[in-house]
Amino acid sequence: MPVDTRKEQERDELHRAIWAIADDLRGAVDGWDFKNYVLVTMFYRYISENLTAYINEGEHEAGNTDFDYAQMSDADAEEARQGLVEEKGFFILPSELFCNVRASAAQNENLNENLERVFRHIEDSAKGSQSEGDFAGLFDDFDVNSNKLGSTVAKRNERLTKLLDGIASMNLGSVKDHEIDAFGDAYEYLMTMYASNAGKSGGEFFTPADISVLLTRLGTVGKTKINKVYDPACGSGSLLLKVESVLGKDAVVNGFFGQEINITTYNLCRINMFLHDIGFEKFDIACEDTLTNPQHWDDEPFELIVSNPPYSIKWAGDDNPILINDPRFSPAGVLAPKSKADMAFIMHSLSWLAPNGTAAIVCFPGIMYRGGAEQKIRKYLVDNNFVDCVIQLPSNLFFGTSIATCIMVLKRGKADNKILFIDATNQCVKVTNNNKLLPEHIDTIVNAFADRKDIDYLCRLVDYDGVKEQNYNLSVSTYVEQEDTREKIDIVKLNAEIKEIVAREQVLRDEIDKIIAEIEGGQDA
Repeated sequence: MPVDTRKEQERDELHRAIWAIADDLRGAVDGWDFKNYVLVTMFYRYISENLTAYINEGEHEAGNTDFDYAQMSDADAEEARQGLVEEKGFFILPSELFCNVRASAAQNENLNENLERVFRHIEDSAKGSQSEGDFAGLFDDFDVNSNKLGSTVAKRNERLTKLLDGIASMNLGSVKDHEIDAFGDAYEYLMTMYASNAGKSGGEFFTPADISVLLTRLGTVGKTKINKVYDPACGSGSLLLKVESVLGKDAVVNGFFGQEINITTYNLCRINMFLHDIGFEKFDIACEDTLTNPQHWDDEPFELIVSNPPYSIKWAGDDNPILINDPRFSPAGVLAPKSKADMAFIMHSLSWLAPNGTAAIVCFPGIMYRGGAEQKIRKYLVDNNFVDCVIQLPSNLFFGTSIATCIMVLKRGKADNKILFIDATNQCVKVTNNNKLLPEHIDTIVNAFADRKDIDYLCRLVDYDGVKEQNYNLSVSTYVEQEDTREKIDIVKLNAEIKEIVAREQVLRDEIDKIIAEIEGGQDA
């Protein structure tokens, strides 16, 4: 696919602008905290422009070519409130649009209070409608009275004005031009930027784009459309949204489903959906503990599950007597250890996977070889032919951790009774402090996955008995031989060289002995 240099240039300019705004604004504020202000303001601009463009387009098509919703009176606009909430899921008065609030921001001594009221009005506009759950609490992390913005109201308003001006200056194009996807791209760049600078506290909420692409492609081999996509630990939603990015617009027919336990990240995920132009009726993101209180019983099964769940976190496990009878976990006859919930996420995903579906899940490597309950769960997965592939990834791919993670691919309707093991530890390049998968690396992994053939030092297809013989160990290194890249030594040639060196050494010794004898003979004379 040829690269559009104009779009790439626009993207680079946008990234530089975002960095400049963030750098100017955050000051002493921790970047990961301050990103909420930047992202929420970007979201506020987006929905303001999205609503305005939608209304203006309708009026222009009706012949009212000079109409501009931003110039309309609030009283006149109120008449359209109910219809717009039904169609768009929310409503904003003209006076409360981003462009109008920003225009008077520098002279507004009550800017912080005004913004708080505007955000409350936007959330309230959705109450009682189908979109209520998608807007409730969306602006909670934008605290206009936080000391992080300044120690006085005047200082806070000064920084809020800078924030509005900075977001307004971003070249995000028309909200109708989804080809560039500038709003969504800006979101992803911001998340990457803050995650890379925030270490684990940021990285745990964000899966890098290259990993997201790989998981999506693994889960959609041979498919151009997906019924529903689900992520049980969706973070800010980057994995869910990559599906449409990889397959194309409208590739997800019946929606995006996800659950996230952290409320701040849950809010970011919903914002991310809107910024990628996903309508409120096409996503359902919930905020709860997936393992003990899953929220999508009525929506499963899912044709595609992509996930990067938290590694080795604690969970209730067998402290909760109900869980062993939970239909998600009971088939294995044992629960994941209380100190390591990884296998609980695997079992949950498998339980909610459609018969024609694929689950691609990033895993902590220890679950592939540890004994105890985890080995028993692996035995259940292998005995029932649910494991399709295990991929060993390079180290240092994720922000905040250098662990070399794995991917487990699960299927319910496999064509054979074999497991493919892929060693992708060398499929990367080093970029600054992290490793990165380039498109050619992703192609190599996906092609090997699709072909299911043995390739020396890359992948091996192992039948059921072969895995059983290894006591259900699913570590890639157990099955795929690593190439010996050490220099090969010719022993015969080496011995000949040593023999020659020894012979030369003897000649030198003889010469030295002669010289010493001559010196000693001269002294005797």
